[in-house]
Amino acid sequence: MTQQTLYLPPDGWPRCRWCAAAAGDEGYLRYHDTEWGFPVAADRRLFEKLCLEGFQSGLSWRTILNKREAFRAAFAGFDFAQVAQFGASDVERLLQDAGIVRHRGKIEAVINNAQRCLELVAEQGSLARYIWRFEPHPADLPETPQALTESEASRALSKDLKKRGWKFVGPTTMYAFIQSMGLVNDHALGCVTREQVRLARQAFRSPALD
Repeated sequence: MTQQTLYLPPDGWPRCRWCAAAAGDEGYLRYHDTEWGFPVAADRRLFEKLCLEGFQSGLSWRTILNKREAFRAAFAGFDFAQVAQFGASDVERLLQDAGIVRHRGKIEAVINNAQRCLELVAEQGSLARYIWRFEPHPADLPETPQALTESEASRALSKDLKKRGWKFVGPTTMYAFIQSMGLVNDHALGCVTREQVRLARQAFRSPALD
C-alpha cells in the first residue's frame, strides 16, 4: 500500500490530512495524536463521544472539540445516570449556556439518550460491551483508510440504536464515532500515529469478550 496524502506540521511528523483543517491549533493536533483512533472501553467516554458526535452534525469537529470542556460542565461530565434525571428546567438552562451548541433538539437528544443508555447497560452489562460488538471484521475494512463516510458496521449500530430509541445516531455519525473510539484504525497510511494505534489495539481486550 502506498502512503496517502498527509499533513506535515512544523514539527515535521506527518499526520492525517484532516489535521490541516486546524493548522496551528495545538489542541486539535493533540487530539489526533493522543485520542483519535485509540480504543476506548470506558462507558462514560463512549457516551460522551456519542453525544458530541450528535452535536457535531452540521458543524466542524474543531468547533465541538473547542467547546468540549463546556459540554462536560453542562452535562455533568457526561455521567449518563445524572443526565438521565435532567428535566425541562435543565433544557432551558442549557439553552442559555453560551459555552455549548444551543440546539434544543440536540440537547433533548442527550437527555433521551442518557435514559436509553441506562436501559442498555441494564440489559447488556455495560455500554462498552454493547458498542464493541459492532467492531468490524478486518476483512470488511477498505484497503485505504478514511475511504468511507459510513460502513456496514456503522449502519448496523445506527439501526440498532434507533430501534432502542436513541436520537442523532445516523450511520455517518456512527462511522465517525467508530473511527474516533478505535473500533477501526483509520489513521492514514504514513501517519505517525497509525502504528501507535495499531499497537494499542493489539494490546486491547475487547469488552465484547467479557
